[in-house]
Amino acid sequence: MGKENRMLRFITHNLNKDDQEAWSVMLQEQKEKLAEAQAGEDCYADNQGWLSVEEWASEEKLESILELAGEIRKKAEVFVLIGVGGSNNAARSVIEAFRSERDTYKKRENPEILYAGNTLSPYALNEMLQQLEGKSVYINCIAKNFETLEPGSSFRILRQYLYRVYGTEAPGRILATGTAGSSLEQLCQENGYRFLEFPHNIGGRYTALSNVGLLPMAVAGIDIRSLAAGARDMERQLRNWEQKAEEHMAYQYACLRNLYYQKGYRVEMLASFEPQLRFFYKWWIQLFAESEGKENKGLLPMAAEFSEELHSIGQFIQDGSPILFETFLHIREQQDFLVVEPDSLPDYFDYLDGKDFFEINEAAYQATVAAHSQKLPCLTLELDALDAYHFGQLFYFFAFACYLSCKLTGVNPFDQPGVEAYKAWMFEALGKGKGKKA
Repeated sequence: MGKENRMLRFITHNLNKDDQEAWSVMLQEQKEKLAEAQAGEDCYADNQGWLSVEEWASEEKLESILELAGEIRKKAEVFVLIGVGGSNNAARSVIEAFRSERDTYKKRENPEILYAGNTLSPYALNEMLQQLEGKSVYINCIAKNFETLEPGSSFRILRQYLYRVYGTEAPGRILATGTAGSSLEQLCQENGYRFLEFPHNIGGRYTALSNVGLLPMAVAGIDIRSLAAGARDMERQLRNWEQKAEEHMAYQYACLRNLYYQKGYRVEMLASFEPQLRFFYKWWIQLFAESEGKENKGLLPMAAEFSEELHSIGQFIQDGSPILFETFLHIREQQDFLVVEPDSLPDYFDYLDGKDFFEINEAAYQATVAAHSQKLPCLTLELDALDAYHFGQLFYFFAFACYLSCKLTGVNPFDQPGVEAYKAWMFEALGKGKGKKA
């Protein structure tokens, strides 16, 4: 399949005449915002390191990441990714998409990846610690702001565990990814931990194509070169100045979701019939919620895993209040094979005989789009396959589309003032700043 045919495709299903006309007008009237985003803006210079994939995922940087990952893979049975939100969502979405008891995890060619720093539940933390027993463990604490409680507290617990088990060899098993000059870097320098730079010019939720996302993926055996190639190809398409604005896929998507917002829709639901995308939803939800949800504006991002949730949220979609529109992620190529064999028992499912579950799943997708589009706006982003290359495309596409969508809404795509609100109350409750330094 040629590279030009491997790009994502944007499809609308039930665009009525009035919406089509309004969308066309918006595509023309707002196209200067597309040009600004393609070029990058001085006012956001400290947050746009992700716009050029090459800056943080060049071949030189990928080679360095792969070399370090190779060292870890030789020695580690378990690799703990300590991080919350943007510090773990991208890596986790790819790693968990390809985790399988049938593949190399079972053959021990790759370390098992565990996650910490994303919860304060003692039950969950103890469960994670129990999974380390008797195994060779490495950890990586990822934190742009090392004052964040969840990763900071988990880092302490895991450091203490490693020192108990490995003694003076513990520092060689500890990595950290943080901002240059931060207290986290100082901690690493003073104790002999390996330190990687958290990009100074990228906020956490945009860091998939950097040390933050790429090192854990590489440790898990993901082909990060292919992932970066997909992102580069998407960048070339989306930052192509010669492409007409009305044909620009991310701009089309951003304008259409903004149009639906103006028409009174308040929720966008990302849905797919592939459970491998379960953790990608978390990355997507954080990207849009944290970027766009400001100044009492923005669409609420939510996700649905079909076909299971057709038996719950599907009811609301068909008969509930009309507050949402739906964006499907659809995978064209068959990922796996399982044929329904004839059965001598009269179970009344003979109409499935000889059909592959891929065919059955595809029929469910097509039927759902047909049914839901009778009630609400439906869009589809279609990719040929679910692999590292297309994950790279998805990361770049949605990051760029989110940037555009925020510009259309009139909010800063890169800050998160609301996230800080709960921290002040929490730190006061926990006595931060009183007594000895933690």
